[in-house]
Amino acid sequence: MTDFSSPQYYINRELSWVAFNERVLEEAANPDHPLFERLKFIAIANNNFDEFFMVRVAGLKDQVKAGFDKPDNKSGMTPREQLAAIWERTHMVTKKMYDLLKYKIMPELEQVGIRFLKPEQLNAEQVSFVNDFFHHHLYPVLTPMAVDASHPFPMLLNKSLNLAVLLEDEEDDTPLFAVVQVPSVVPRFVQLPSPEGEVHFILLEDVICEHMGSLFRGYRIRESSPFRITRNADLSIDEDETEDLLEAIEQELKKRKMGEPVCLAVDSAMSPFLTATLQEWLELENWEVYRIDGPLDPTFFFKFYSLPGYDHLRFEQYVPQIPKDLLGAKDIFAAVKDRDILLHHPYESFDPVIEFVQKAAEDPQVLAIKQTLYRVSGDSPIVNALLRAADNGKQVTVLLELKARFDEENNIVWAKKLEQAGCHVIYGLVGLKTHSKITLVVRAEEDGIRRYVHLSTGNYNDTTARIYTDLGLLTARTEFGIDASNFFNHLSGYSRPPAWNAITTAPIGLREKFLQLIEKEAANSLAGKPARIIAKMNALTDKQIIEALYQASCAGVKIDLIVRGICCLRPGIPNASENIRVISIVGRFLEHSRIYYFQNGGEEQLFLSSADWMTRNMIARVEILFPVLQQNVKDRLVTILEIMLKDNVKARVLSADGTYKMASSGDEEPLNSQLFFMEEAIRSVQHQEQEPFRLQPIISPPEHKR
Repeated sequence: MTDFSSPQYYINRELSWVAFNERVLEEAANPDHPLFERLKFIAIANNNFDEFFMVRVAGLKDQVKAGFDKPDNKSGMTPREQLAAIWERTHMVTKKMYDLLKYKIMPELEQVGIRFLKPEQLNAEQVSFVNDFFHHHLYPVLTPMAVDASHPFPMLLNKSLNLAVLLEDEEDDTPLFAVVQVPSVVPRFVQLPSPEGEVHFILLEDVICEHMGSLFRGYRIRESSPFRITRNADLSIDEDETEDLLEAIEQELKKRKMGEPVCLAVDSAMSPFLTATLQEWLELENWEVYRIDGPLDPTFFFKFYSLPGYDHLRFEQYVPQIPKDLLGAKDIFAAVKDRDILLHHPYESFDPVIEFVQKAAEDPQVLAIKQTLYRVSGDSPIVNALLRAADNGKQVTVLLELKARFDEENNIVWAKKLEQAGCHVIYGLVGLKTHSKITLVVRAEEDGIRRYVHLSTGNYNDTTARIYTDLGLLTARTEFGIDASNFFNHLSGYSRPPAWNAITTAPIGLREKFLQLIEKEAANSLAGKPARIIAKMNALTDKQIIEALYQASCAGVKIDLIVRGICCLRPGIPNASENIRVISIVGRFLEHSRIYYFQNGGEEQLFLSSADWMTRNMIARVEILFPVLQQNVKDRLVTILEIMLKDNVKARVLSADGTYKMASSGDEEPLNSQLFFMEEAIRSVQHQEQEPFRLQPIISPPEHKR
């Protein structure tokens, strides 16, 4: 039997992630996209890099600093080797991003009358406007900071934009150094008086540089140039030694802003002397410095994208439709009582999920609501409904994950509000992140207590539900209700993991379940039975699962993987993965749903899950895998997978060498799966106008013993 643990069978995790961000940049380069959408993809790519450096690269640097030189267990690369490869690749990708911005997108913006000007390009009216803006609106906010023997280099916040200033006394040519922070409380771009038919802007850092003399009177400004520091932002919490997790995370969040520098971005025009000075103070190597030919931190394009009056430069607005399974339904509890309901976001509206919780909060028959929250919006209607439910005297239990990376502060705010309202707030299990997405509503009805359950692949976030593709299931099946009750009781109290009726959970049992399902497909194939695996997820890194997929491929199982981001598996290797095809779909929406299909000898099994096939999801998170049992819902999911596998517009195919190529349409009609699902959702609503909706009842199995 082939030893599939050899590094030759694996793509390095970090380099696979960089390849994903390159695919995001391909969307920014796509001339068929409206210009503002291309700017947003630039912002997304830069934001992705920020998180990558703050967590993954920072972690590798810590390992090198600690003298850890053991190769990773898949690709066989040491931390130092990984860092070297990352620096080389990211320098190349960063240059590609800024070349695209400078030579393609910005010129096209100018063609439609939108220009970002430098100070020397301003006309007399614009100069007067900028002068007035600086002295009346900007100057009072600025704080020049000298750097000398009595003023050490300031501790600049993570990701803040700053200006390095080299100056000299008018009576002495000794070089002096200072820093001015570009204030984040002022918009990054300033709209200028513009000629008819054009709209001009200037960046805030250019305004400050042009007026730097006003901040250092009596000194000559030799140079001023922007720079930006990215710091280690990973949290380090010993939960075993922590008495108050909320307080511990609040303290760690303060440290995040001041973590060790990971990399430095400087303007390409910054002098070698000024660059070297910054580099020395920050203790960074040459390859950790990025010289940028363009605006530092282009994430400001997120706000620029939202400027009113430019709908023609954005995608045509899409309004999520009424879910197909709820067309014609008058009452959500009545609909769910009769049949399982599949929700396909963002093509179908997230509103029924909100309504499910809101109605439960007001319904006098509802006794209790229990819900997990991982990432929620800033003004979450779901959390507000939970607060209302508590006010109405219902038992409300919320498992709120404080360790959801980069959402910790928002979750802490909600945790305090929920506790103050009288909700039972749980922070999860020690050493684990609760990543499951589940809601339980307990309702007293004429025939007794009935439990309604919502399970999902995505978060309870009404904002991201409009841009992330996810799947949710509403059900009143008895076995799901029992499992939901046991799930929350297990997390809130002291109890051993229960014997589940329908679901499977991590960290105990989930990996084993997946391995069992994969191995069964291999056995079926060898026995001449129908065998196929289709799996859609965000990332694939777990070595045990990858090895099982290789074994299944060798057994003749056809395997199709739809992996948006990181994929450590190498497809197309003879005698290993020749039966495995991997595609990545990157488009208008962020692919986020997790679907797992197993042909099972002709008795198809379909599952949805909060978990990717990543090691962290298997051993370090509380996850849920749940089966889809109703036939029409199974049929819909199979169709969704088939459409995605036929995508020849947004799909990229992974090669054995780790590179991706656009899927070829050949003689087939172009098929953009995301566009297909948008149009399908609209067609379903239009069809409902001609044909009445009919609920199809389900038969729930008898009550299981607890």
